[in-house]
Amino acid sequence: MKKMSPTLEIITPSFGSSFTFSRYVENANCKSDLWHYHPEIELVFVNGGSGKRQIGSHISYYSDGDLVLIGSNLPHCGFTNEQTGNKNEIVIQMPADFLGSDFLNAPELKNIQQLFKKAKGGIAFGKETINRIAPIIEEMEKRSNFDRLLRMIRILNDLGVSDDYTILNADGFSLELQVQDNDRINVVFNYVKDHFQEPIQLDTVSNMVSMTTPSFCRYFKKITNKTFTTFVNDYRLVHASKLLSENTKSITEICYESGFNNFSHFNKSFKAFTGKSASQYRHELKSFIE
Repeated sequence: MKKMSPTLEIITPSFGSSFTFSRYVENANCKSDLWHYHPEIELVFVNGGSGKRQIGSHISYYSDGDLVLIGSNLPHCGFTNEQTGNKNEIVIQMPADFLGSDFLNAPELKNIQQLFKKAKGGIAFGKETINRIAPIIEEMEKRSNFDRLLRMIRILNDLGVSDDYTILNADGFSLELQVQDNDRINVVFNYVKDHFQEPIQLDTVSNMVSMTTPSFCRYFKKITNKTFTTFVNDYRLVHASKLLSENTKSITEICYESGFNNFSHFNKSFKAFTGKSASQYRHELKSFIE
């Protein structure tokens, strides 16, 4: 079996800047297909489209764009691919002390301090905040490094005072991971991402990270606050949600394409996950769009 390498992303700010600003047209972000982590805090704005949001052990589906803030060393996967249908994607990556450690302790920046603490669990912002912040982010591309910095401080402060957000790993994720832990988790996350449509054996995954199956199960639950089975199930259900909203395939086809081998189990799991049956979920979404 091919061993999967964990991905620690090395980020270097452009000359004359304390953080990186990258704009990708549609799905041109070539780093989006792997789970990865880095010490820098990351702000991602997806302009339009719909796709999967995969941060820490949290997996969900977004529609009509997204704005997320990802804390230091929090494993995550990309947000766009050839099916997303977004106009563009902007990724801003900054060291936690990019303003200077003493400067960040200034009382005027208390909102940003609190924001960075919350970002350890990953934050997704709502439509009201996106509509207010998106134009400022888009405009940064045309500005000088100094003006970008001023706008970055303004954006972070505005996000810090917003109450229109969700902390994605609020129910627990071991956020202060050691490098070895991040390496192990990334191997597991990448394997699930690539193989969720197939049967996944616990002993196969535990062998990949050189652990016994019981030890791996305890370890994964401690790190993510989810059992491995629940994590895989969630991944499959979010994929099914995406297909139900974007695809005309039958619910039975979507069940099997999402990695379930039992239609009854899929229906029961989907209702427990979303509060609705798959057919009700599709019908309500269709009514909303029309």
